[in-house]
Amino acid sequence: MTHDTIRIFDTTLRDGEQSPGASMQKGEKLQIARQLEKMGVDIIEAGFPVASPDDFSAVAAIASEIRGASVCALSRCRPEDLEAAARALSGAASPRIHTFIATSALHMEKKLGLAPEAVLETIDRSVRHAVDLVGEVEFSAEDATRSERPFLARAVGVAIAAGARTINIPDTVGYALPSEFKELIAFLVSTVPGASGVVFSAHCHNDLGLAVANSLAAIEGGARQIECTINGIGERAGNAAMEEVVMALKVRRAFFGLETRIRTEEFIRASRLVQTITGMLVQPNKAIVGANAFAHESGIHQDGLLKDKRTYEIMLPEQVGLAEGALVLGKHSGRHAFRTRLETLGYRLSEEDLAQAFLKFKKLADQKKEIYDEDLETLLSEGPSEQGWERFRLERLVVSGGTLVPPTATVVLTVDGEERQMAGLGSGPVDAIYRTLSKMTGATARLLSYTVKGITGGSDALGEVTVRLEEEGRVAAGHGADTDILVASAHAYLEALNRLERKKERDRKAGFPQQVTL
Repeated sequence: MTHDTIRIFDTTLRDGEQSPGASMQKGEKLQIARQLEKMGVDIIEAGFPVASPDDFSAVAAIASEIRGASVCALSRCRPEDLEAAARALSGAASPRIHTFIATSALHMEKKLGLAPEAVLETIDRSVRHAVDLVGEVEFSAEDATRSERPFLARAVGVAIAAGARTINIPDTVGYALPSEFKELIAFLVSTVPGASGVVFSAHCHNDLGLAVANSLAAIEGGARQIECTINGIGERAGNAAMEEVVMALKVRRAFFGLETRIRTEEFIRASRLVQTITGMLVQPNKAIVGANAFAHESGIHQDGLLKDKRTYEIMLPEQVGLAEGALVLGKHSGRHAFRTRLETLGYRLSEEDLAQAFLKFKKLADQKKEIYDEDLETLLSEGPSEQGWERFRLERLVVSGGTLVPPTATVVLTVDGEERQMAGLGSGPVDAIYRTLSKMTGATARLLSYTVKGITGGSDALGEVTVRLEEEGRVAAGHGADTDILVASAHAYLEALNRLERKKERDRKAGFPQQVTL
């Protein structure tokens, strides 16, 4: 890594997962980690091991498999956190502990109840402990942009002296403006003893819509690592979007004079994978990966594009992965072609999983003339992953309705292994399905959102339904895909219910702290 290269630290699996309703199972995290590795991400923050057994297990699994990127685990400045992180990272080829403590007066007094000198002592002790455990240590000063500058400089100096080789300056609450954030990074780089021997990092939140702008400003100030997420997911308004930061550096290479290791042609695939797994869809006008990012309707724009694409496009669609694949799949395709295409997409399945996926593919191929990459990604992620157990499973569904007949849903459902049947009415076909499912399962969850989108074009398009449910403060997303949108709606609702059930089960295990943000 040279001084002209920006490290990309991806925290989709840790900070991104802290988006309400975006929790992921271990198998889903592994899928995303493999895609991040394929993209060329430098550091993957895999989770917060001490938070729960599930988080610990996911970090350990990712650490044991990923070899093309450093695997990082988050830790508070506490011995039990640091040691849990080290154990989870024991199988990693390049492990990193990311430890943090707040440095703003507000956080130190109200949240930590610690005096400034006690915080400095904690930083020194914790970073030294972390270095003894894994060697590569990153320190973060939580709420750095609202910290008093002299104290922040002292905290960073203590962390460097204790052995931290990456110093992260988080804009934890999205408070900073680009000009002041650039100046803050430049001040620390130029004045803190030992700063020339470490990498400064920026971790920006998007509360004022400035996460990407602040990240780029930090680079101008001397930061050489950016912490970000796919699609910009994260707590509250989210984090800096990796695809936006990287493409800004790529398109404005002449200005920044810097580059990353990211294979940008993987952005669309990564974006869709994260959307499918988390249920958090990006808006059509989202930069780089939105459905309209390369769409042109204006006649003036279309005329210019036909004459020269550079008139209205500052980057090529192919640069972010919108080029069509050469392998066309349909109902006559065999297992070999199917496996090859999955491997091209970054999926490595066992023989058993491949056989199940191939059966799903064949069923869909009988309904559609052509199967697209998006169809395959949706099929592979459909249904609960790493669920352990599944309380509710759809067996059969019949829906009737129209202008003369009240919408009616007849459902055959397996509940805890027992088959049940019920019919119910609703104001529409989806409402009839959901009312019936709610009665059959005894669910009291409230429907927060219901979204339908066509995965591919044409009247035979595979439709995807995403729902978000809330029950007693817990939020879960579910998605279903089918050429019959009513069947997809039922699968999405049941997947969200099953995820709520798993959350209830996990919440019964006491003694683990809540997730944190930087």
